[in-house]
Amino acid sequence: MAPALTSLRQDLLHLLCQDAYQEGDFTLASGQKSNYYINCKPVTLSPRGAYLVGRLFLAHLPEQTRAVAGLTLGADPLVVAVTVLSGAMMDQDHPQHRSYPGLIIRKEAKGHGTRAYIEGPTLPPQTPIAILEDVVTTGHSALQAVERLRAADYRVESVLAIVDRQCGGQETFQKAGLDFQSLFTIQDLQKYFNK
Repeated sequence: MAPALTSLRQDLLHLLCQDAYQEGDFTLASGQKSNYYINCKPVTLSPRGAYLVGRLFLAHLPEQTRAVAGLTLGADPLVVAVTVLSGAMMDQDHPQHRSYPGLIIRKEAKGHGTRAYIEGPTLPPQTPIAILEDVVTTGHSALQAVERLRAADYRVESVLAIVDRQCGGQETFQKAGLDFQSLFTIQDLQKYFNK
Protein backbone atom coordinates (compact mmCIF):
# COMPACT_ATOMS: atom_id res chain seq x y z
CA MET A 1 0.00 0.00 0.00
CA ALA A 2 1.29 3.48 -0.90
CA PRO A 3 2.56 5.55 2.07
CA ALA A 4 -0.24 8.11 1.62
CA LEU A 5 -2.86 5.35 1.73
CA THR A 6 -1.24 3.80 4.81
CA SER A 7 -1.58 7.14 6.57
CA LEU A 8 -5.23 7.49 5.48
CA ARG A 9 -5.93 3.94 6.67
CA GLN A 10 -4.44 4.77 10.09
CA ASP A 11 -6.60 7.92 10.29
CA LEU A 12 -9.72 5.88 9.49
CA LEU A 13 -8.82 3.24 12.08
CA HIS A 14 -8.52 6.00 14.68
CA LEU A 15 -11.94 7.44 13.76
CA LEU A 16 -13.57 4.00 13.83
CA CYS A 17 -12.22 3.25 17.29
CA GLN A 18 -13.16 6.71 18.56
CA ASP A 19 -16.66 6.99 17.07
CA ALA A 20 -17.89 3.60 15.80
CA TYR A 21 -16.65 0.84 18.10
CA GLN A 22 -18.23 0.09 21.50
CA GLU A 23 -17.91 -2.74 24.00
CA GLY A 24 -20.87 -4.11 26.02
CA ASP A 25 -23.78 -6.52 25.43
CA PHE A 26 -25.43 -6.24 22.03
CA THR A 27 -27.77 -8.14 19.71
CA LEU A 28 -26.74 -7.81 16.05
CA ALA A 29 -28.95 -7.53 12.96
CA SER A 30 -28.10 -11.18 12.30
CA GLY A 31 -29.61 -12.09 15.69
CA GLN A 32 -26.22 -13.05 17.09
CA LYS A 33 -25.16 -11.82 20.54
CA SER A 34 -21.93 -9.86 20.78
CA ASN A 35 -19.78 -8.18 23.42
CA TYR A 36 -18.96 -5.36 21.01
CA TYR A 37 -20.81 -3.29 18.42
CA ILE A 38 -19.66 -1.30 15.42
CA ASN A 39 -21.87 1.50 14.10
CA CYS A 40 -19.92 3.07 11.22
CA LYS A 41 -22.49 5.79 10.45
CA PRO A 42 -21.00 8.41 12.82
CA VAL A 43 -17.77 7.97 10.82
CA THR A 44 -19.11 7.49 7.28
CA LEU A 45 -21.46 10.48 7.64
CA SER A 46 -18.71 12.80 8.87
CA PRO A 47 -16.73 14.85 6.33
CA ARG A 48 -13.35 13.32 7.22
CA GLY A 49 -14.70 9.79 7.60
CA ALA A 50 -16.54 9.91 4.27
CA TYR A 51 -13.40 11.17 2.54
CA LEU A 52 -11.21 8.47 4.08
CA VAL A 53 -13.64 5.68 3.21
CA GLY A 54 -14.04 7.00 -0.33
CA ARG A 55 -10.29 7.23 -0.92
CA LEU A 56 -9.52 3.81 0.53
CA PHE A 57 -12.39 2.08 -1.25
CA LEU A 58 -11.33 3.66 -4.56
CA ALA A 59 -7.83 2.25 -4.02
CA HIS A 60 -9.22 -1.25 -3.38
CA LEU A 61 -11.91 -1.58 -6.06
CA PRO A 62 -11.19 -4.46 -8.44
CA GLU A 63 -9.92 -3.31 -11.85
CA GLN A 64 -13.00 -4.51 -13.72
CA THR A 65 -15.42 -2.49 -11.52
CA ARG A 66 -17.50 0.12 -13.36
CA ALA A 67 -20.05 1.01 -10.64
CA VAL A 68 -20.62 0.60 -6.91
CA ALA A 69 -23.75 -0.36 -5.00
CA GLY A 70 -24.98 -1.33 -1.58
CA LEU A 71 -27.97 -2.14 0.55
CA THR A 72 -29.64 0.81 2.25
CA LEU A 73 -28.99 2.22 4.91
CA GLY A 74 -25.47 1.29 5.93
CA ALA A 75 -24.07 1.41 2.41
CA ASP A 76 -25.70 4.71 1.40
CA PRO A 77 -22.87 6.98 2.63
CA LEU A 78 -20.25 4.57 1.25
CA VAL A 79 -21.74 4.56 -2.24
CA VAL A 80 -22.08 8.35 -2.20
CA ALA A 81 -18.51 8.84 -0.93
CA VAL A 82 -17.02 6.69 -3.70
CA THR A 83 -19.26 8.19 -6.39
CA VAL A 84 -18.61 11.82 -5.44
CA LEU A 85 -14.91 11.38 -4.79
CA SER A 86 -14.33 9.51 -8.05
CA GLY A 87 -16.01 12.35 -9.94
CA ALA A 88 -14.00 15.00 -8.08
CA MET A 89 -10.73 13.17 -8.74
CA MET A 90 -11.49 13.11 -12.46
CA ASP A 91 -12.10 16.88 -12.34
CA GLN A 92 -8.64 17.32 -10.80
CA ASP A 93 -6.97 15.26 -13.54
CA HIS A 94 -6.06 12.69 -10.91
CA PRO A 95 -4.48 9.36 -11.96
CA GLN A 96 -7.78 7.80 -10.85
CA HIS A 97 -9.22 8.26 -14.37
CA ARG A 98 -12.54 6.58 -13.75
CA SER A 99 -15.73 7.78 -12.15
CA TYR A 100 -18.09 5.26 -10.60
CA PRO A 101 -21.86 5.68 -10.69
CA GLY A 102 -23.62 4.47 -7.57
CA LEU A 103 -26.72 2.37 -6.97
CA ILE A 104 -28.68 2.01 -3.74
CA ILE A 105 -30.57 -1.25 -3.18
CA ARG A 106 -33.80 -1.09 -1.20
CA LYS A 107 -34.62 -3.84 1.29
CA GLU A 108 -38.24 -3.77 0.09
CA ALA A 109 -39.57 -2.66 -3.28
CA LYS A 110 -40.70 0.97 -3.36
CA GLY A 111 -44.42 1.04 -2.52
CA HIS A 112 -45.34 3.53 -5.25
CA GLY A 113 -44.29 4.70 -8.72
CA THR A 114 -42.02 2.15 -10.40
CA ARG A 115 -41.86 -0.10 -7.30
CA ALA A 116 -38.12 -0.35 -7.90
CA TYR A 117 -35.61 -2.16 -5.69
CA ILE A 118 -32.67 -0.34 -7.27
CA GLU A 119 -32.19 3.44 -7.20
CA GLY A 120 -29.68 5.25 -9.37
CA PRO A 121 -28.75 5.57 -13.02
CA THR A 122 -29.69 2.81 -15.45
CA LEU A 123 -26.48 1.06 -16.47
CA PRO A 124 -25.85 -1.27 -19.44
CA PRO A 125 -26.58 -4.98 -18.88
CA GLN A 126 -23.69 -6.93 -17.33
CA THR A 127 -22.02 -3.80 -15.94
CA PRO A 128 -19.44 -5.03 -13.35
CA ILE A 129 -20.54 -3.70 -9.96
CA ALA A 130 -18.78 -3.91 -6.59
CA ILE A 131 -20.92 -4.15 -3.45
CA LEU A 132 -19.90 -1.84 -0.61
CA GLU A 133 -20.61 -2.69 3.03
CA ASP A 134 -19.80 -1.01 6.31
CA VAL A 135 -19.64 -4.06 8.60
CA VAL A 136 -19.81 -7.70 7.49
CA THR A 137 -20.96 -10.33 9.98
CA THR A 138 -22.60 -13.27 8.18
CA GLY A 139 -22.62 -11.59 4.76
CA HIS A 140 -26.35 -12.04 4.22
CA SER A 141 -27.15 -8.31 3.92
CA ALA A 142 -24.62 -7.89 1.12
CA LEU A 143 -25.99 -11.02 -0.57
CA GLN A 144 -29.42 -9.38 -0.72
CA ALA A 145 -27.90 -6.56 -2.75
CA VAL A 146 -26.01 -9.05 -4.96
CA GLU A 147 -29.20 -10.99 -5.71
CA ARG A 148 -31.17 -7.85 -6.60
CA LEU A 149 -28.42 -6.62 -8.93
CA ARG A 150 -27.95 -9.99 -10.60
CA ALA A 151 -31.72 -10.22 -11.12
CA ALA A 152 -31.49 -6.84 -12.88
CA ASP A 153 -28.82 -8.30 -15.24
CA TYR A 154 -25.77 -6.67 -13.65
CA ARG A 155 -22.53 -8.56 -13.01
CA VAL A 156 -21.48 -8.66 -9.36
CA GLU A 157 -18.22 -10.39 -8.48
CA SER A 158 -16.89 -8.55 -5.44
CA VAL A 159 -17.75 -7.17 -2.01
CA LEU A 160 -15.67 -4.51 -0.27
CA ALA A 161 -16.25 -3.73 3.42
CA ILE A 162 -14.87 -1.37 6.00
CA VAL A 163 -14.80 -4.01 8.77
CA ASP A 164 -14.97 -7.80 8.65
CA ARG A 165 -16.24 -9.17 11.98
CA GLN A 166 -14.94 -12.58 10.84
CA CYS A 167 -18.20 -14.36 11.68
CA GLY A 168 -18.72 -16.28 8.45
CA GLY A 169 -19.04 -13.52 5.87
CA GLN A 170 -15.94 -14.59 3.94
CA GLU A 171 -17.30 -18.14 3.60
CA THR A 172 -20.75 -16.88 2.57
CA PHE A 173 -19.23 -14.78 -0.18
CA GLN A 174 -16.98 -17.60 -1.40
CA LYS A 175 -20.00 -19.90 -1.76
CA ALA A 176 -21.72 -17.18 -3.83
CA GLY A 177 -18.68 -16.83 -6.12
CA LEU A 178 -17.74 -13.39 -4.77
CA ASP A 179 -14.30 -11.97 -4.03
CA PHE A 180 -14.21 -10.29 -0.63
CA GLN A 181 -11.86 -7.84 0.99
CA SER A 182 -12.14 -5.51 3.95
CA LEU A 183 -10.12 -2.50 5.01
CA PHE A 184 -9.99 -3.84 8.58
CA THR A 185 -10.75 -6.97 10.58
CA ILE A 186 -12.34 -6.87 14.01
CA GLN A 187 -8.91 -7.73 15.45
CA ASP A 188 -7.47 -4.54 13.92
CA LEU A 189 -10.10 -2.45 15.72
CA GLN A 190 -9.84 -4.28 19.04
CA LYS A 191 -6.06 -4.10 19.09
CA TYR A 192 -6.10 -0.35 18.42
CA PHE A 193 -9.03 0.29 20.82
CA ASN A 194 -7.41 -1.56 23.71
CA LYS A 195 -3.85 -0.30 23.33
